[in-house]
Amino acid sequence: MIINKFGFRSNIKSVNLSGMGCSAGILSIYLAKDLLKVHKNSLALVLSMEAVTPNGYAGKKKSMLLPNILFRMGGAAILLSNRKQDKGMAKYKLEHLVQTHIGSDDEAYQSVFQKSDEDGVEGVSLSRALLNVATKALKTNISSLGPLVLPHSEQLRFAWSMIPVIDGIEQSLKLQKEDGEASRMTLHRFGNTSSSSIWYELCYLETKGRVKKGNKVWQIAFGSGFKCNTAVWRCISDVDPTKRNAWSDSINLYPIIDDEIPN
Repeated sequence: MIINKFGFRSNIKSVNLSGMGCSAGILSIYLAKDLLKVHKNSLALVLSMEAVTPNGYAGKKKSMLLPNILFRMGGAAILLSNRKQDKGMAKYKLEHLVQTHIGSDDEAYQSVFQKSDEDGVEGVSLSRALLNVATKALKTNISSLGPLVLPHSEQLRFAWSMIPVIDGIEQSLKLQKEDGEASRMTLHRFGNTSSSSIWYELCYLETKGRVKKGNKVWQIAFGSGFKCNTAVWRCISDVDPTKRNAWSDSINLYPIIDDEIPN
């Protein structure tokens, strides 16, 4: 559809990643990075989006009703380049990518699971073990990231937009409330937009003027399976917080206090 809409050339390489959950955004960056290693002097366009219609649940089981109110439609486009002439226009440089998959653990595998309830109605179930699973996956990912892990003085980002999980990660890593602010505000304003959440959150930080040249951004994306994928970017140019984006019409209303955010 996109190739047809914009009339791309016949030698374009098109890849569709689906069913990868909320971590698909960073998985797409993995793929784009590898493609740019092979194809010199090229551009890679990553489209990250959420389509909620296929996962609507019409049953009565509480653990399967939550996704109906949590997930929302959303999308983001990220353009990556290995062309020398684009260095002056680029906002970020990709420094590190780490992928973790703990699906061999049954509890982790079933923590976010598409299945049928007792009445045969299909939907997505979120288990009570989700917080523990997410924390375990993150710790495993950090151990792989090793000495590349960012110091706490630099920007830290979260992608799984569920407040209990965000709280758990903050406690586990001994972070400040502000470190998870972008995730909370994105959830409040846009809902969980799945794989595109990390880009809405980065946009929040930019619009608040919190990303400066030389800062590092650590994106953490959790996905069913269970997966934890992380990306580390370095800001290499001055980011204009007044440039129009998804937050422009409401950024002055945020952040809001925790008492106003439903749990």
